[in-house]
Amino acid sequence: MQTVDERGNIVVGGVAAISVAVQLFCINQYGYFRDELYYLACSEHLDWGYVDQPPLIAVIAWTARHLFGDSLLAIRILPVLAGAALIVLTGLLARRLGGSTGAQAVAVICALVAPVYLANAHLLTMNVFEPLFWMGCVYVAVVIFQGGSEKLWLLFGAIAGLSLQNKHSTLFFGLAFVAGLLLTEHRRVFRRPWIWLGGLIAFLIFLPNLIWEVRHDFATIELLRNIARSSKNAPVTLTSFLGGQLTLMNPLTLPVWLAGIYWLLRNRTYRALGICYLALFAEFVILKGKIYYLSPIYPLLFAAGAVFWSAAARPPLWLRKSYVALIVIAGALLAPLAIPILSVPTFIKYQRALHFEPPRTESHNLGPLPQLYADMFGWPEMAAVVARAYNALPPDERARCGIFGQNYGQAGAIDFFGPRYGLPKAISAHQNYFLWGPRGYTGDCVIVMDDDRETLESIFHDVRQVGVVRHPLAMPYENDKPVHLCRRPKVALAELWPKIKKWI
Repeated sequence: MQTVDERGNIVVGGVAAISVAVQLFCINQYGYFRDELYYLACSEHLDWGYVDQPPLIAVIAWTARHLFGDSLLAIRILPVLAGAALIVLTGLLARRLGGSTGAQAVAVICALVAPVYLANAHLLTMNVFEPLFWMGCVYVAVVIFQGGSEKLWLLFGAIAGLSLQNKHSTLFFGLAFVAGLLLTEHRRVFRRPWIWLGGLIAFLIFLPNLIWEVRHDFATIELLRNIARSSKNAPVTLTSFLGGQLTLMNPLTLPVWLAGIYWLLRNRTYRALGICYLALFAEFVILKGKIYYLSPIYPLLFAAGAVFWSAAARPPLWLRKSYVALIVIAGALLAPLAIPILSVPTFIKYQRALHFEPPRTESHNLGPLPQLYADMFGWPEMAAVVARAYNALPPDERARCGIFGQNYGQAGAIDFFGPRYGLPKAISAHQNYFLWGPRGYTGDCVIVMDDDRETLESIFHDVRQVGVVRHPLAMPYENDKPVHLCRRPKVALAELWPKIKKWI
């Protein structure tokens, strides 16, 4: 006869396998995502930091390219596996909190159908790894709270340090977690050395990135300030932030994660974790954070809420099964909005029929597709347009002609798709491309993407349009954009470079 753990392993493993199968089914449906192209470019410039992220994502991109290649499957296989690992970790957390096989099933199904986790596992981004680090810390904390050795704070610190090398938002998690400890009986851990040593380990792991920030005058903070002063991000209010949580987590999982908050707060052993969630929610609302910034903490709430409903509330079995079935149905209905299961024409019809669109995190105008999908289109076509202009140049001029992109998406597209046309690496003043500089180009000949003629004529004596980038599915601000060939600069590119920095 199977034990609870054996049955739980089968259920959790089965749901994780479903996650992998779904992701592999649609992994090649659309194209490379804007940020993926940038991270691949960063992987060619390994460093301890970048203007807009710590170094780990570049290392992961470098690893994927050298192990598997450059195909969509190659660069996304690690995110797919990370998505499955998050489901497994959610199930293990539910079991650790005392959950039965049924509770583990509810928890992992909630994690499977949450649109934000579906979307994250489809792309090579920092966001797919962040919940793994946070939940790794939470799992270690739960073991300690249950009487485990306080030496495990050393492991907690190591995971937290790696998480900081993945994404700086871990600082907010750490602050909220410490608040939870201080406001509960767990404050006593600060009287002993292990948590302090764990904090030291986290700091030492994070230190190389911190040194990079110091050497670059805290470039990331400068970037964040620029973004805060701009209108780039969608406005955030308490109502919109809460509404975003409902959408990103699948609205029908609300009773589960609300119960999780309640169960954690009323349980003396785990109250610190409930406070941690509330503190994180307050931090991101006050600081106008994007709605998905809070998403890494929800596997904890799914696990705790599943335990509550299976052990404390214990609704009738038929009601529990019906509710789980409704969660799955809602997840299936929302899935095409998170991952490209459908072809583009079918998706457009589906979204119109559904009368619903994914929540916006930025304020750009949209075309026929939401930004998540629109940012997967137009990049190869852009490189082809630039290549026609570049390869039409005389050989001697081609050898000294640079290609300038207005943002890291454009520059990343040239870097990734350009070699098939014989294009050199791009230059740009956006984000970390600015720090990589003009790559030795003088500006005597530059192909410039997406800029107006009047601006270019203030910089160059000779400006003429040599192409137009068009793609009906791309973001509107990337569509119908001119490509200019610019010669005879009025000022050397090296002298101009510091004035065109674009960190936003």
